[in-house]
Amino acid sequence: MGKKLTLFSTALLCATAILAQQDTIKANNLDEVVVTANKVPQKQSTTGKVVTVISKEQIEKSSGKTVSQLLNEQAGIVITGALQPLGSVQTVNMNGAMSGHTLILIDGIPVSDPSDINNNFNLNYLSLGDVERIEILKGAQSTLYGSDAVAGVINIITQKANASKPLNITATVSGGNENTYKGNIQLYGKENKVSYNVGYAKLTTDGFAAGYDSSGKGNFRKDGYTGDNANASVLYQPNNQWDIKAFTKYSQYKAGFSGAFSNADNYTNDYNFIAGTGFQFKKEIVTLTGNYQYNTLTRNLAEFGSVSPYKSKSDFAELYANIKLGSGFSLLEGGDYRFGSMNESYAKDTSISQSSLYSSLMFNSSHFNVELGGRLNVNSRYGNNNTFTFNPSYIINDNFRVFGSIASGFKAPTLYQLYAGFGSGNPNLQPEKSINYEVGVQEQYKGFSDRLLFFYRDITDGIDYNNNFYQYFNFAEQTVHGIEYEINVKPTKQITISGNYTYIAANQNIESRLTSKDTSYKYSLRVPKHTANISISYQITPALYVSVSAKYVSKRYDAAFDASYNPLPDVTLNGYTIFGASAQYTINKHIKLFADGQNLTNKKFFDAYGFNSIPLLANIGATFNW
Repeated sequence: MGKKLTLFSTALLCATAILAQQDTIKANNLDEVVVTANKVPQKQSTTGKVVTVISKEQIEKSSGKTVSQLLNEQAGIVITGALQPLGSVQTVNMNGAMSGHTLILIDGIPVSDPSDINNNFNLNYLSLGDVERIEILKGAQSTLYGSDAVAGVINIITQKANASKPLNITATVSGGNENTYKGNIQLYGKENKVSYNVGYAKLTTDGFAAGYDSSGKGNFRKDGYTGDNANASVLYQPNNQWDIKAFTKYSQYKAGFSGAFSNADNYTNDYNFIAGTGFQFKKEIVTLTGNYQYNTLTRNLAEFGSVSPYKSKSDFAELYANIKLGSGFSLLEGGDYRFGSMNESYAKDTSISQSSLYSSLMFNSSHFNVELGGRLNVNSRYGNNNTFTFNPSYIINDNFRVFGSIASGFKAPTLYQLYAGFGSGNPNLQPEKSINYEVGVQEQYKGFSDRLLFFYRDITDGIDYNNNFYQYFNFAEQTVHGIEYEINVKPTKQITISGNYTYIAANQNIESRLTSKDTSYKYSLRVPKHTANISISYQITPALYVSVSAKYVSKRYDAAFDASYNPLPDVTLNGYTIFGASAQYTINKHIKLFADGQNLTNKKFFDAYGFNSIPLLANIGATFNW
C-alpha cells in the first residue's frame, strides 16, 4: 500500500489508542434520528442498517465544495467527475458497485434521468447551499426503494426544519481563483400553520481544461461553467395530525467539456425541473404518507459541430403506511408507481413503467432489533421480479452494537439499453440482480466512536454491450467484497479527528474491452482498492474554527482508446494524496467569514484517463443570517 497509506493507518491507530483514556457514557450518536433507513423517523440504535449522516454543521463548514466533492470524502464512495471541471459527468460508485447501482433521493423521493445510459441523476443540478442534511444508506435497499438501489441510496435532504419566526434570511457569497464566484440566498419561516422555504443559488467559473494536454504545450482552453438553482416549498399543518406540502426545483447550467487529451470546443447546456406534492397523516398507531413528483430533464450536447438534444421526463407516486402493532412490532406497507420516457437524437421516443408493492415487519426491543421485508415489482417491459431483506442488530451494552444483513437488489434495464438507436437497444433485456451480505460492529465511548463493516455483493445478469453484435445483453457478473472503517475521536473539547478507510476487491466477468470474447477482470474501472480520508479540526476559540484534511487514493485502472476510438489495453492511473484546509470565523450571530482550499500542493493527478483533475483551488466568503 506504500508509505502514504501507512501514514493514514498510523493516524487512525493513534486515534483509536485514545479510547483507553475515555470514560464510558451512553451511545448518544446511536440515538441520532434518521429517516432513510426505514422511511420513518427512528433512532439509529433501532436499525441494523449502515447509515452515515452528513450533518447541517458539516455542510456549513464545507462551503467551498460541491455536493459531489463532499460525498466523495465519505467511506466507500467514489464519484468520478467530482474532482474534474464543474459540469463534468458525475459517476457514483458505492463500495465497488458499477455505475447506476446507487440510487439518489431528494427529500426521500427517487430521482433519475431516463435518457441516461445507466439512469443516473445528474448531481450537477444540486447546490450545496440548498442542502440541509445528507443520509447515506449502504447495502442493497431495493425492498424499500426499488430499482437501482443495489449498493445503497443517498438521500439529499433540502427541506428546512420548522422555523420559529415568520422570516429568516441566510445568504452566502464567495469568490476564488479561476474567476470563481458563488452566491446563495434562502428565505424561510413559519407563520401560524404555514412554513415556507425559498432559495436561489448562482455559480460561475472560468474553470480549467477538461482534457489533459499530453504535449505539454499548455495551450488548451479552459472549460468554464455557469449555473443557476432555484427552489421553493410550502408546508401546511392544519392540526397535529396533518402535514401537507408542495415543492418545486429548477436548475440549469452551461459547461464546456472536451474528450480525453482533447481541446475540442464542446459544451453541454442542461435543464432540470422538479415539482411535486405530498401529505402525511398521523393518528395514534398509524402514520400514512403519500408523495407525487414530476421530473423533466433536457440536455443539449454540442460536439463535433452539431447539437444533439436529449430529453426525458419521469413521474413517481407512492403511498405507504407505518402501523404500530404493539409489543415492539411495527409494519410498513406501501406501493409506488414510476413512469419514464425519453426522446433522444439516437434513440426512439419511448417509455416504460413500473409498479411495486412492498412490506416490512420490524421488531424493536431494548437490545434486539430486526427487520424482515419483501417487494414485488411489475415492469411493463420484462414482467415481474422480487426482492427481500433480513436485517438484525443487537445492542450488547451502552458501548457496543453488532449488526448484519442479507438483502437482494435489482436494477431494471434502462430505456436507453432497451431502445437505443441503430439496433443497439435490446427490448428483451432482463433486470440485473444482486445479493448483498453485511456484518459489522459499532462502538461508542465518551469522545470516541467507530464502526467496522464487512460486505460482500454478487451481481448476476448484469447488462453489458456486445462489441461483436453491437447490442446490449444480459451477461456481466460482478463480485465485490471489502472492509469499511469509520472513526471519530475528540481527545479534547476543542479537537476532533475523523477518518475513514475502505478496501475493495472486485472481480468481473464481462465483455472484453479489446475483443468480443468473455473476459475476467480483477478490478472495476476507476475504483481504487484502497481509499482513506482524514480530517483534524480545532475550535481554537469560540469564534475561530480551522480544519485540515487529506485524501489518499490507490492506483486504479481505466479504459483507453486511440485517436480513432479503437480500444487499447486498460491503463493504470497512479495513486495520489491531496490535502485541503478550511477556516471559519464567527464575527457575531449574524456574520461568519470562511476560507477553503483544495489540493493545496497543486498535485497533478487523474481520476479518469486523459482528463485533468482540480489544481490548487482557493475560496473565501461570508455567510449572513438574519
